[in-house]
Amino acid sequence: MTDRKSEKQDNQGEGNREAAREYNADTRAHVRSGKVDEAARKAGDQDPEEAARSEEKGRARAKEEDPEVERDYSTPTKP
Repeated sequence: MTDRKSEKQDNQGEGNREAAREYNADTRAHVRSGKVDEAARKAGDQDPEEAARSEEKGRARAKEEDPEVERDYSTPTKP
């Protein structure tokens, strides 16, 4: 990724188009670098128990469970 901290940035709030363009450009550059296959291979070699521990550690920091994880779509969310 490129270092853009030295540039003046105006707060654009949610939906920051400039940040989205930079993210997309950096993502394309990463894909073109040829490092994606290597990263995928490393991720595939991860121990399933280690992955479960990492997931649990991340969930423990969360304020609440994402309601979309197990949502009952047969009932409306708003009356």
